[in-house]
Amino acid sequence: MDVQLLIALVLGIATIVILVLRTRLDAFVALLIAAIVTGVVAGQPVVELIKSITSGFGSTLASTGIVIGLGVGIGKILEVSGGADALARAFLKAFGKGREPWAMGTVGSLVSIPVFCDSGFVIMNPLARSIARVKRGGYVTLALALGCGMTLTHHMVPPTPGPLAVAGLLGTDLGALILTGLIFTVIMLPVVVAYAKFIGPKLEPRLNKEVALDVYGEDYADVIASGTTAAAAGSAKASGSVATQTRQGSGDATAEVVTYDPEQFLGKTPAGKKPHKTNAWLGALPLFVPLLLIVVNTVTAAIDKSQQNALSGDDYTPSAWVQPFTFLGDPVVALIIGMILAVYVLLPRWTPRTKVHGWLSEGAASAGLILLITGAGGGLGQVLRDSGVGDALAQAVAATPLPAFLVPFIIATVVRVAQGSGTVAMITAASVTAPLVGTLGVSPLIAAMACVCGSMVFSYFNDSYFWVVTRFTGLDGVDAMKGWSGITTCVWAASIPLLIVANLLVG
Repeated sequence: MDVQLLIALVLGIATIVILVLRTRLDAFVALLIAAIVTGVVAGQPVVELIKSITSGFGSTLASTGIVIGLGVGIGKILEVSGGADALARAFLKAFGKGREPWAMGTVGSLVSIPVFCDSGFVIMNPLARSIARVKRGGYVTLALALGCGMTLTHHMVPPTPGPLAVAGLLGTDLGALILTGLIFTVIMLPVVVAYAKFIGPKLEPRLNKEVALDVYGEDYADVIASGTTAAAAGSAKASGSVATQTRQGSGDATAEVVTYDPEQFLGKTPAGKKPHKTNAWLGALPLFVPLLLIVVNTVTAAIDKSQQNALSGDDYTPSAWVQPFTFLGDPVVALIIGMILAVYVLLPRWTPRTKVHGWLSEGAASAGLILLITGAGGGLGQVLRDSGVGDALAQAVAATPLPAFLVPFIIATVVRVAQGSGTVAMITAASVTAPLVGTLGVSPLIAAMACVCGSMVFSYFNDSYFWVVTRFTGLDGVDAMKGWSGITTCVWAASIPLLIVANLLVG
């Protein structure tokens, strides 16, 4: 590889790491500066360099920006309507008594598809606390299973912003990525539950006092010391919060713990109107309908391409029977349908229009930085293409015995450990390796999965989600790393053999 281009690549990645870790600048600015450093060192004319950054930024957001905005809006409505809570209850009931870690891991992976990990964990954590309170133990196990279940789909399943941006950068079919991410999630979920059940009882006695008191009440020391997990409905002492209340008249206290209060979000029910209540079937509609439409689009397009002998995608024109599926299954249209379902099915009719607009604005605001980071990642990728760094890196990788599909995995791993953000790590890996996909013959789908899987490794102090999970769970210092850093590293390691098998089948 040309030494100048190699130096340009190394300095570009180093710029991201140093600026994020050592300065007050965030990942958005760091990616833009890295693009400039890379282009200048590679010898790209400065006028062309700016054009590369802006064109890469615009083209990336053209394919992902609308979808990200709609996805976070749906997630916000799920939160305020109680749809996410209803889904959690349905999974608890479906899995049955004694399988609460499986239920929490599964519902976490489901909720995190449209909802950011941080807010999703905050939404669902009261349910984990309430179950632990009623069962008189096992809170750490439930919290870790919930948090890492969310990590799986947050990293691997669009329309979560990170993998969505990766799909746009690498030109990966979105439906195929959704299906593959879901398959990986199902296979890796047992790893999540197994580690949570292994480490949870060891860390339970290490809960900090504040969290232990909130979860188990004033007798928390006795509860933790006894280690019992027998259900003891009514024996937990209420702390006055919504999460500590229980409904009356049910034999299954775990399933009847109240964690969602409509008045907290919707206000008091107007006179003459029915109190708001939703169920799991309604809560699932805004989530499953868009995913189903996108997947059906992928399947019908694949059938049509096969019939036309155009599986490579070159000169493919959808047949008349496929065009309705192509339209409805486009991510933008599918998520618009999901948004309409969320607003008009999950929320009561008496909800003020201004309040709904406010919630959607909050969702859009939370996606703002992600949109900027995604666009900046596209700008960096375009600079790598236009400056020749990408082609040079492809040639260098081709000359090594390292399997080409592991290159984005390793880049994402290194960037994640260095700067903490899984989203930034996978976007950086996709930006750097996008030029390699065609040259090395790597499937865009496998390259995308390598990016998203590599970004799950070793969440620790420089990851904001690390602090959300460990603060709410009540784990400090080394215990926090044993619990959360350990479980995220386990799922990262478990993804390696899956990537090898997927590459053999697809690549």
